[in-house]
Amino acid sequence: MAEIERGIKIKQPENKVKEVEKMKARELIFKEIEKLPEPYLIEILDFIRFLEAKTSEQKMGLAIASETSLKKDWLKPEENEAWRDL
Repeated sequence: MAEIERGIKIKQPENKVKEVEKMKARELIFKEIEKLPEPYLIEILDFIRFLEAKTSEQKMGLAIASETSLKKDWLKPEENEAWRDL
């Protein structure tokens, strides 16, 4: 990491670069949070929970969309026959 700070670019795998960027962002966020008064922390917590809920809703929407597109295959008599003994 010292090489990066000195301006020397080292070729690393994409996932390793993202990991370093993620850790740097995490560290910066922690440092900034330490400076904030309590009312702001409550707002940040609320925002984090919003992001988590949004992610859950997106996953649920994808599952529902998948179900809709797969439903036509699930409802075929051949499918019922294939799964009958299980």
